Amino acid sequence: MDEIAFMVELNSSRFASFDGANLAVTVVGEGRPLVLVHGLFSSAEMNWIKFGHTAKLVEAGFQVIMPHLRAHGASTKSHHAGDYPVGVLTKDLAALVEHFDLSDYDLGGFSLGARTSAKGVIDGLTPRRLALCGMGLQGLSGWKNRSSFFIDAIDRFDEIKRGDRAFMAKSFMKTMGIDREAARLLLGAVDDVANADLAKITMPTALICGNKDQDNGSAKDLAMALPDGRYREIPGTHMSSVADGAFGNALVEFFAD
Repeated sequence: MDEIAFMVELNSSRFASFDGANLAVTVVGEGRPLVLVHGLFSSAEMNWIKFGHTAKLVEAGFQVIMPHLRAHGASTKSHHAGDYPVGVLTKDLAALVEHFDLSDYDLGGFSLGARTSAKGVIDGLTPRRLALCGMGLQGLSGWKNRSSFFIDAIDRFDEIKRGDRAFMAKSFMKTMGIDREAARLLLGAVDDVANADLAKITMPTALICGNKDQDNGSAKDLAMALPDGRYREIPGTHMSSVADGAFGNALVEFFAD
C-alpha cells in the first residue's frame, strides 16, 4: 500500500476543464484506461486508494484515472456561483475524457461519482463498461431530495450534535477538510436523471452496493431499470462498503471480464 500511495503522489497532475477551471487528477498504473469518480465530500484517495482497490486494479492491468471533483481534493474550490452551472460535474467528466483522448475505456463511480458517471453516459460518453457503485434508482431520479439533506448539514454545521441524523455527514466533512461554501454551491449544480433516459445506458453496467446500503435507494431496482444492469452485492453500509476488500474484488471481476 505504501508503494501505491507513493505512485499516486508522483502521478497527480492538473488539467483545464471546459470552462478553464483548474482540476486535479491522479493516475496510477499502465494498461487499459479506467476512469473512477469519487463521491461527495470524499476523495480519490479515500474511495479508491486507501483500502487497496486501486492496487488490485493496477495489478489486473488497468491504468486507473481518478479525477478530483470540483470543490474537492486538489481541484479548484471557487466561491462564485457562476462557476457551478447545472451539470458542471458531467461537463468536467467529459473534459477529462477529452483531455486524455480516451476512446476505448471503462468508467465507474461511487455515490455522487456514480450519478455523475451515469449522467455522463446519458449525455454522450461511451465507455465499454460502467460501474455505478453505492447508487440506487432513487439516487438518480430523486437527487434533489438527497442533496437537500447535505445542504442542510452544511447550513447547520456548527449546531449539529451527536445523535442528529446529519452528525455523520458533519464528521465526514470535518475529517476530509471540506470547503463547505464551495461544496454547497456544487450541490446546487447537480440535477436529477430522468428515468426515461436510463435506456441510453446500454453498455454492461455493474451495480455494486453494500447489503445494508439504502442511502441512494435500491441498487437492485436500478439494475432492473437498465438495459444491461448487473447487481452485485457486497458487505456493508454506504460508508463501510467502500472500505471492504470485496469492493475492489467486485471492480476487478467486472472490469477484467
